[in-house]
Amino acid sequence: MIQKYASKRPFSHIQRSLIALFLGASMITPLTALAQAWPAKPIRVIVNFPPGGAADQIARAITLPLQEALGQPVIVDNRAGAGGNIGGDALAKSPPDGYTLLLTSGGLVSINPAIYPKMSFDPARDIIPVAAAARVLVFLEVKPSLPVKNVKEFIAYAKANPGKLTYASPGNGSSPHLAGEMFKDMTQSFSVHVPYRGAAPAMQDLLGGQVDFMFDPGIGLNHVRAGKLRLLAVGSPKRSPLFPDVPTLSEVGLKGFDADTVFGFYAPTGTPVAIVTRLNSEINKILATQAVKDRVAGLGGEVAPMTPAEFGAKAHEDTARFSKLIKDRHISGD
Repeated sequence: MIQKYASKRPFSHIQRSLIALFLGASMITPLTALAQAWPAKPIRVIVNFPPGGAADQIARAITLPLQEALGQPVIVDNRAGAGGNIGGDALAKSPPDGYTLLLTSGGLVSINPAIYPKMSFDPARDIIPVAAAARVLVFLEVKPSLPVKNVKEFIAYAKANPGKLTYASPGNGSSPHLAGEMFKDMTQSFSVHVPYRGAAPAMQDLLGGQVDFMFDPGIGLNHVRAGKLRLLAVGSPKRSPLFPDVPTLSEVGLKGFDADTVFGFYAPTGTPVAIVTRLNSEINKILATQAVKDRVAGLGGEVAPMTPAEFGAKAHEDTARFSKLIKDRHISGD
């Protein structure tokens, strides 16, 4: 009946336009429609290190203003362990709908694939960069009872006492761990690495004297000011404005020493471009606020706004920078 009517009464121009509009709307993918409505519920930000560490502090500094900008709660979910891989796996297995993000150090993407041969996910395939957050420096700090007053004395002491010193890190493959291995390599000394499940517990044992030194990602600087730790040098290409009189390791003879890393946000692969673009824009606006600049500066770092492409390129650059050290020092995630 309909076919017979249609054959005798061709569709008008208006009818054809309406049909085309209907067909076009019906071809919108679910993810595209989702992006248009996003966000319609709370957003979870996985932090793959314990509370209190640099990653956790950076995440909390950004998520509060982010939820105000998006009009939905943004909840921090700490998933520590396996050098950050537990949190990375949780992100990789999440729906690519913009409601699950990850705040991590750059090591998850640029270092872990080289030291963990059997990761449960592939960072290059399963997650995508959204927005860089902060460039985090590392500070060489020792317990006050160590009989050294400056970095030259510390290097001489470490070389004269092979295997007697211990250093803490947030875990295998973290930038503080690689800083320690870089230090050992460049000074031809040997100290014992003690990995922890995050920077906060590592710092607690340094304060308690259970370990001798640490390349701190900034969480112990208040303890330095209080005289509970001794800051000897900065393991970065330039001095920290917080401690302008403290030299870099490069300045005292370890030429080119650079253990900095960039922390930032990632999403599951397949997350709509519109959502990634919106998140990048909002996070970069937040990084430009004085409150967040001050919070990151309190860790001795600096905000690092980037496009997703720039953030991805930085991860590739860091992969090349650390790969030789990982190979030469036989560093593994075990």
